[in-house]
Amino acid sequence: MLEVHQFPCLSDNYGFLLHDPLSGETAAIDTPDGGEYLKQAKAKGWTISQIWNTHWHPDHAGGNGEIVKATHAKVIAPQEVEKLSQIDQVVSHDDIVTIGDHKARVIDVSGHTNGHVAFYLEDSGMAFVGDSVFALGCGRMFEGEPKQFWDSLSRIKQLPEDTVLYCAHEYTQANAKFALHADPDNAELQEYAAEIDDKRARAEATVPTVLGRELATNPFLRADDPALQARWGGDAPHETFAAIRAGKDNF
Repeated sequence: MLEVHQFPCLSDNYGFLLHDPLSGETAAIDTPDGGEYLKQAKAKGWTISQIWNTHWHPDHAGGNGEIVKATHAKVIAPQEVEKLSQIDQVVSHDDIVTIGDHKARVIDVSGHTNGHVAFYLEDSGMAFVGDSVFALGCGRMFEGEPKQFWDSLSRIKQLPEDTVLYCAHEYTQANAKFALHADPDNAELQEYAAEIDDKRARAEATVPTVLGRELATNPFLRADDPALQARWGGDAPHETFAAIRAGKDNF
């Protein structure tokens, strides 16, 4: 079984180390703070052998150089990460990467950036989704277009509902406030938001989340729902998604 070590990083990022006990390999999933990743790996008795970047933003790939210098880890990333770092293996949609005997499928989840990818480990029931989707939210549309981003979210929606989503930021409480505004009659969302408030009051993480719950409560994944389409407008899901995303940007 793969092990995931999650830890806070920078102001609101989460760092993830993915470890295979059988092979001894460890992958750093994104690198917001190279020094913190090295510290956390050392405390676990692990050596980082790979870096899997989801996209090029500095709070996701900015620590690559420090980690590579210390460990000679192999950088596996979409082409856009060349803006910040050398890449040993460029990946795109449907490519396969491995850690030990475990396979991860690369999924195009562009929209936040144009080259954003997620890593889906089917056998382990988990996906590292970067900033493409958050608990009750999604990333800002910095580079992409609404149809592109909706198509990306639709790929995530097609994963098994028990898939554990490792999102990159602790944004959930703020996301919940907007989600309640976007979808005020959703009873399951109201229950979820109350749980989030309780967790944050105890300084507990709200990440990871589970896809099935997000499908029922995350307004960005529900832009094809007739009730949300009626509330937010749009003749197609990507148009409703665009309206909801603009609503969040101005909330």
